[in-house]
Amino acid sequence: MQVRDWKSSAILLLSTALLFSSSPAAYAFDINGSVSKESGPFDLFKFGFNAYKKGQKEEAVEAYRYAAEKGHTGSRWALANMYAAGDGVVRNDFEAFKIYSEIASQGVEPGSDDTGFFVNALLSLARYYRQGIPGSPVNTDLSQARQLYFQAASTFGVPEAQFRLAQMILAGEGGSANAQQAKKWLNLARKSGHAGAMSVFGNVLFEEGQTVRGLAFLTAALDRCNAKDCPWMQELQERAFSMASEDDRRVAVALAPEVYQEQ
Repeated sequence: MQVRDWKSSAILLLSTALLFSSSPAAYAFDINGSVSKESGPFDLFKFGFNAYKKGQKEEAVEAYRYAAEKGHTGSRWALANMYAAGDGVVRNDFEAFKIYSEIASQGVEPGSDDTGFFVNALLSLARYYRQGIPGSPVNTDLSQARQLYFQAASTFGVPEAQFRLAQMILAGEGGSANAQQAKKWLNLARKSGHAGAMSVFGNVLFEEGQTVRGLAFLTAALDRCNAKDCPWMQELQERAFSMASEDDRRVAVALAPEVYQEQ
């Protein structure tokens, strides 16, 4: 099963919400109301989801906690994300890390509805191991981060994991550097439409001497970048363009739409 990016679990969560009953949820977590801490995990999850949508985040957190204690993976995932972002709770990356670890340690059955949550947990744990969590027992562990990205990239075909793994391989983080392996993962991710992977792939080609193709990929990627990634991608493209001839730049710009569709 391929999960296209680390936010796919959010789409999966929303899809689940669309199956909810149309009956209105209670407006506060009231043990005398329609949902209590003794309710089933899915009812608690529904309540938490609806409370979150209404901006009642304290009630959402409480409902998610009860559902998580009863083993509901989606509630664990939602709670971990809230701790990681400081959304409705005081930000606590170590608490988020612990919950993501619980999800990852459960594993996942092939084709399970929990696959998106599991993959998201792998990516979140990889990010924490790559950066470490100051003031906690979680230290930087590049080898572990690389292994988690590899698991998500190879087993689940996640473009974001393929991109992050390629970055680490290029830089020799958590293992040896290998440009050819990195290109393989970048190529897979960019075929799925990952703009960042397309940009880095183009830059690698450019540095290898494939000037026109490299410039074409850099240009195609920049046309599809999101606001967060546009600055560094534009910097890569402008640097390469400044080193290329006018003829190469002109051919690359014309070729950009074609390489974007290239499989």
